[in-house]
Amino acid sequence: MGHNEMLIREALTSRNRDNLQISVKFGALRDPAKNWSGYDSRPAAIKNFLAYSLQRLGVDAIDIYRPARLDPNVPIEETIGAMADMIKAGWIKHIGLSEVGADTIRRAHTVHPISDLQIEYSLISRGIEDDILPTCRELGIGITAYGVLARGLISGHWTKDRSGAQDFRTMSPRFQGSNLDANLMLADSLRRIAEDVGASPAQVAIAWVAAQGSDIVPLVGARRRDRLAEALGALDIKLTPAHLAALAEAFPPGVAAGARYPEAQLAHMDSEKHTGA
Repeated sequence: MGHNEMLIREALTSRNRDNLQISVKFGALRDPAKNWSGYDSRPAAIKNFLAYSLQRLGVDAIDIYRPARLDPNVPIEETIGAMADMIKAGWIKHIGLSEVGADTIRRAHTVHPISDLQIEYSLISRGIEDDILPTCRELGIGITAYGVLARGLISGHWTKDRSGAQDFRTMSPRFQGSNLDANLMLADSLRRIAEDVGASPAQVAIAWVAAQGSDIVPLVGARRRDRLAEALGALDIKLTPAHLAALAEAFPPGVAAGARYPEAQLAHMDSEKHTGA
């Protein structure tokens, strides 16, 4: 709801704007109580969202602009066409997408080149490997991979006594009941492999995503400096063929217990109509 953009504006005051890229998602609708009420990707709405984002960020243009999800009421061609006009006007530089399937990616790309797809990808969320990742590679579209630590589940820091956290995990199927027990066993498998690598589980999980291709950028977040330092340490991790083989054996596609989002949210995710978990 704009708060993170204002934080970024604060950070930009002491940094060179030319040395970084800003990626912004738009389209989510909220009421004053912060309840979700759908998406809006109509051309007029896009211009409205963009105007407010530019103001909050304090910049003249956004490097990568993307609809947060597919708006079922607006053809993707119409959305991308409006964004292409904004590129011509100089307000955005590149068009990205988020959580859409291969067919939508192709349709969007015919209107204007798509630069980047933001989508969940981790050792326990490998559904993009079936259709979405091959499509992006065919079209030259990069991947911004979020959820590389499965929201902390495979970070090596999550335990059952933390399950009262008041955030997304309170409703995530992978953090519930027997699903959590099964997934924490996967985290234990990762911990054993990480010990052999000589790194933390989080570093190995991040390094694995990075090792899947130079066109994939792992997206990491941290609330604490020590967690940030740990994540950045993944840049120095070199996974050997033996390590990658061990990870492949421990984490085959579909190994996670539970879906990556609640059913009500999955129903609105175009990416889930074309791929598995």
